[in-house]
Amino acid sequence: MSNISRLKVLQINHSDTIGGAGIAAYRLHQGLRSLSVDSRLLVSRRQTQDKLVATIPRKTNLESKITPLTKFLGLNYLQYVGSFDIPKVSCFQEANILNFHNLHTGYFNYLSLPTLTKYKPSVWTLHDQWSFTGHCAYSYDCDRWKIGCGKCPYPHSYPAIKRDNTKLEWKLKNWAYNSANLTIVAPSKWLAEQAKESMLNRFSVHHIPHGIDTVIYQPLDSEYCKVILGISQYKNVLMLGANNLKDYRKGGDLLQKALSSLPASLKANSVLITIGRKGEEISQAVEIDTINLGYIESDRLKALVYSAVDLFLFPTRADIFGMVAMEASACGTPTVSFDVGGVSDIVRPDVTGYLAKPEDTDDFSRGIVQLLEDKLLRERLSQNCRKIALEEYSLEKQAQKYADIYYQILKN
Repeated sequence: MSNISRLKVLQINHSDTIGGAGIAAYRLHQGLRSLSVDSRLLVSRRQTQDKLVATIPRKTNLESKITPLTKFLGLNYLQYVGSFDIPKVSCFQEANILNFHNLHTGYFNYLSLPTLTKYKPSVWTLHDQWSFTGHCAYSYDCDRWKIGCGKCPYPHSYPAIKRDNTKLEWKLKNWAYNSANLTIVAPSKWLAEQAKESMLNRFSVHHIPHGIDTVIYQPLDSEYCKVILGISQYKNVLMLGANNLKDYRKGGDLLQKALSSLPASLKANSVLITIGRKGEEISQAVEIDTINLGYIESDRLKALVYSAVDLFLFPTRADIFGMVAMEASACGTPTVSFDVGGVSDIVRPDVTGYLAKPEDTDDFSRGIVQLLEDKLLRERLSQNCRKIALEEYSLEKQAQKYADIYYQILKN
């Protein structure tokens, strides 16, 4: 693309590696750098040693004094006045376009958006619904965000509130967006449609899936990977991410019910692999041999684990895309999940996996049994998983689509 070297992008996020949004933002940063785009990151929690990552200025003393008031009022994040000092940071001054990511993990004041975007046109990559609700990151079955919120049915949903001021927060966001220069990007078709029905519909909304390095995340020899993990090649191997299965949204309770209802003979011939810091919680609750691998930071090691697996289990109650399901798919591993949010972009029935009816644990169990018992079907789904990952979710394609949007914004 002509003039791509003129792009100087600053990604703003809570972290450079923590959580799905942190991983997605850093992968995009790497993809853009591979295209010779000058991409840098500005984050609250810096984890890498990347010299292109800087930290956001904070006024911790003042913010700590304001926090009790904002919590009492039920207005999250208005205490983070340091956001208004971001223009003083050199990487902000040098950038000609901004790309916001997750702005609601306790470091950013959304009222600063008009100030930050006044002279810097900006893209906002959505990682959940928070940008257009009165407080929550996931609204579940509630769509009051379409009419201005208030009377919130889920005040304890993340980020929780002590007082229902969701109508006021909705109005404050709406006010900020009136004076902001934003272009919206959603990683799933579902979230893009949600954004178009929300207060964000004043902006241009684009759909660009998250990208993944399909060279690192690729199918490896399954039998060899099982040997490395000490698993018999004759065992069925299931896998799940288990960072916080007590989180209502993650559906740990649903998974426990689904696994418990599997036929005894199938459970006896299966192994469950968990990755994440909370794997022991599920292993104690189901009658299946379990291997807890803990938190895995290495992408190559994760690819090895995915390649040893027959099915990836993703029992989410609400999700906008499914990063872990995409990683599994790139390694040729089908997924069983619930048909919620944007999961169907990744998990396509009879194509790349099995989608159960929301909250229907019996249906989830049927999906596991069907795919484990039909090896030919599972092999076909595995081939589809890899093919679609290459065609739709490569990091190069994602980065190029973002670069095209950046360039078009600057051109206009």
